[in-house]
Amino acid sequence: MKPPKNIQLIGNEIAILWDDESETYIQSPVLRAASPSAETAGERDILGVLHGGEHGKDYSQVRVLSWQFVGNYAIRFKFSDGHATGLYSFDLIKSLGD
Repeated sequence: MKPPKNIQLIGNEIAILWDDESETYIQSPVLRAASPSAETAGERDILGVLHGGEHGKDYSQVRVLSWQFVGNYAIRFKFSDGHATGLYSFDLIKSLGD
């Protein structure tokens, strides 16, 4: 998947324009809760047991502060709660807007 053509912060929502002219809109708290980082999502051990994560945490007041592209495959968002370790693949971002 190609990188977005444009990303804008509109209020509490990220608006993304893709190369195919489709658009994705995601509320900041939804984006934060969906972070693929081990800190947020947890990690599975070799037996498949989930360890850690922030399941059930309230992100309703969290806002996106900034973002940066990581290679040609992901975006790293910085949030108002200090979180900045999740690498959101373009495919993940697109699916969150569906």
